[in-house]
Amino acid sequence: MRFERQVLLRIFTDEDAKREGKPLYKFVLEKAKERGLSGATVFRGIAGFGRSKKLREPSIFSFKSHLPVVIEIIDQEEKIRAFLEEMKNECGCIYTLEEVEVVFYE
Repeated sequence: MRFERQVLLRIFTDEDAKREGKPLYKFVLEKAKERGLSGATVFRGIAGFGRSKKLREPSIFSFKSHLPVVIEIIDQEEKIRAFLEEMKNECGCIYTLEEVEVVFYE
């Protein structure tokens, strides 16, 4: 077993956000893969709100639900910060960074 300090990047957006004709989360995943980042996961929230304070949740009266989406990427700090620098111009998302300890079972 090996432990390594890395950085977790979280990108908060919503399922309707688009870039280059595709969902923003897919755009980010493709860019992360191209840049050789270790891996990424996308989570779809069941409800949430942001700066507007408008509650976003599923509705039987609307085909669009605008649900929250969180993209998490973990890698070395320098790689994450370089990726974040590139992504900041791609969307008006909220980003968070935190140090994490990754456990590798070998």
